[in-house]
Order: sequence, then structure tokens, then C-alpha cells
Amino acid sequence: MLTREHAIAVYDADRVLPDRLMSSTHRQYSALADAMCRVYREGVGRTRQSLHQAVQSIFANELECPTRRIAAFCKLLDEASEYDRDEKGKVAKLRQQVFSAAASLHPIVTEADPWFENDLDSARKKVAESVGKSWPEIDQELFGDLIEFQRLRTFNGFESPIKLLSRYNVAQVQVALFDAIRMTVWASQDLKTILRYAKLARLMHRIERLADGSYRFDFDGPASLLNRTHRYGVAMARFLPGLLACRGWKLQATLQPPRWHRQVTLELHETSGLSSPIESDAPFDSQIEEKFFEDWGGEPRNGWRLERESEILHSGQRVYVPDFAFYHADGRRVLFEIIGFWTPEYLQQKSETLQFFSSENILLAVAKSVYAKLPNDPSKMILFKKDISVEEVLKRLEGHVLR
Repeated sequence: MLTREHAIAVYDADRVLPDRLMSSTHRQYSALADAMCRVYREGVGRTRQSLHQAVQSIFANELECPTRRIAAFCKLLDEASEYDRDEKGKVAKLRQQVFSAAASLHPIVTEADPWFENDLDSARKKVAESVGKSWPEIDQELFGDLIEFQRLRTFNGFESPIKLLSRYNVAQVQVALFDAIRMTVWASQDLKTILRYAKLARLMHRIERLADGSYRFDFDGPASLLNRTHRYGVAMARFLPGLLACRGWKLQATLQPPRWHRQVTLELHETSGLSSPIESDAPFDSQIEEKFFEDWGGEPRNGWRLERESEILHSGQRVYVPDFAFYHADGRRVLFEIIGFWTPEYLQQKSETLQFFSSENILLAVAKSVYAKLPNDPSKMILFKKDISVEEVLKRLEGHVLR
């Protein structure tokens, strides 16, 4: 991510608008981004400092580009790169050898004379012989442990100039979120994914189901319950790329910029035009789920319609999102979880979760090979070997009472 030193934003009344490069108003940036990526692709062996200077030269005629924006591009390009590092202290050892060898040759002068015999060229030659390297090798390695003199080993991105510009736009929103003290997300799809990324970002949550069937998530951290803190703004920034990979959401964050006496709001939604730098999750967790969903079809059966991951069971910070939910026209609701061929650790965790939410109306489709490793309640289980029978599921659904 970027740092505060790279942040560019406009504060309009009570809203914050992070810097955004748009194809309509920043058309020239596509060529600039292509040139920047080319500098890094062709720059293997060059120092970080040299690469940054090359990027800065690309913007020499772009008079309206803030220096912070150029620095932000360099930071993002560096994040997609690997640099040589002096992990074993070889550079520091070489520097000590060079300085020790040079100390005995002082004073070193531009041109030798009868009083001072060590000019620069002869001194370098003597030092190189003492160290056992050529002077060009020494010159290249001498300060390689300093970050600006680290040399580029590989460049791993970006796939296209547009990808770099998209990453910049997301990164500016992330750095704005550093000042967030709370964040609310309204979502109707990809609920499990949203919660997973929130957990990875170590955010606490409160969940409320709304009248239209969607959910409201209030995210913060433990200390935010006791006092106003910026500590969890970075966690909210980490959460953002995962949210951007989801569907059917909108976000509102309350920001408290340092040394400000008022708060501002950052608002985003699915159609805000930001692209996630991470790939979207596969639509189904397993081929068994996908096959059952296709077999059921898009139309209701006997009054039952099928929706995927549309319900959240929660108690405190414990959350469970069943694979599917069945809804009947008469108001009945049955949750549906498929348990296939998983690791012992997964089965143990799943067993504990099912016991915790045992009061819920959950129908299980369980692979015969793992049946014995789960709490056995035949009335709530359908066993399968390869595929799940739609007819068997319908038969069991008809046996569930109204809840």
C-alpha cells in the first residue's frame, strides 16, 4: 500500500474524494503508465534510485502532475518488483575492507606529486587488489545495502498500463481509509467472501439483517469500542481490495483526519469504477455445489426457490454462512450445507459450527465417506456418494415445518 506521504485527496464539504485518474480527463496517463512499466521491465540491474529518476523524467512535460503522484507510482512499481538485498551482510563487510585499505593511502589527491604519491586512480587500483575485486565491481556493490542503491532483480507487473492506473486509484482510496474510525458495508451478494476478507483484515463486526434481505456490516476494531482511534484504518484499507472483488455492495466510512475537529465521509459502491487488484473468488467452493445448483435450475420447484449464500448466522464474532438457502412461497426457510471430501481439521471445525448453530433449520448433504465424523441426526442429513439428488432434497424439504 501507499503511505500518508503519497496521499492526494480533495475535501468537499463533508466528503473526501481521493485522487482518481479517469480515462476522460487523464487520457495521456495510459502512455505514461506504459513508459513507466517499460522502464522497470527493461531495468533489471539498475538501482532503485536510478529507476525512480527515470520515472520522474517521464513526467518532465506533465506540469500538472503532483510530485506525490509520481512518488506513488514509484512505490506501486517497487511493490511489484524484487530487489537484491544484503541479507548476509556481504556489502557491509566489503565496505569495511575498502575503507580499511583506503585509510593507509591517505591523503589521496587528484594528481600525484613528489609529496603525495596516491592519486585517485592508483588508490582505486591498490584497494581493488587488496579486496580481490575490480574497481567497477566494488563501485557497483559498495552501497548495495542502502535502499536507494538496491538493484532490481525482477519486475512482476503490471499486465497492462491500465492495470497500473487502476491500482493507483485503489491505492489512493486505501490511504484515505487510514483515517477511518468506522466503516459500514451494505451487501446483498458474496456475503461469505466479504466476511472472510474482514476476518483476514482482523476487523470486528456487527451484523444486521435488513427488511429487503440484504445485510449491514459495521466494521471496527476492539479499541474503537473504548475510544476514538485511527489504529484500525490500516486494517480497513487492507479489507478494501477484497470488497472490490465482490458484488452487490456499497460502503460508507467515517474519517477523522489528524488534527481535524470534524469528520468527513468516504462513500463507494460496486459501480464506482474501482477494480480490485485481486482476482474474484470462484463462484462455487466445489464441483458438487456447482452441479447441484445447475441440476436445481433457475426456477422454483414445488414452491421452493434456491439462493446461494444468502443467509448469515451470527452470534457475537462467530459467523456462519451456509452454502444455500431454500425459500418457499408459504414463508418456510431451510438452510442447506454441503459437506464433501474435506480434511479432518475442516470437518472438526464444521462439526463445532453446526453444533453451535444447532437450533437453526439446517439440512445437510453429507458425503458417505465423512458421515461418521459428523454429529449424526438422520432427519437433518442426506447422504450422497457423487451427486446430490434434487428429488431427495425436495422430499426432505417438504418434511420441514414453518419457521
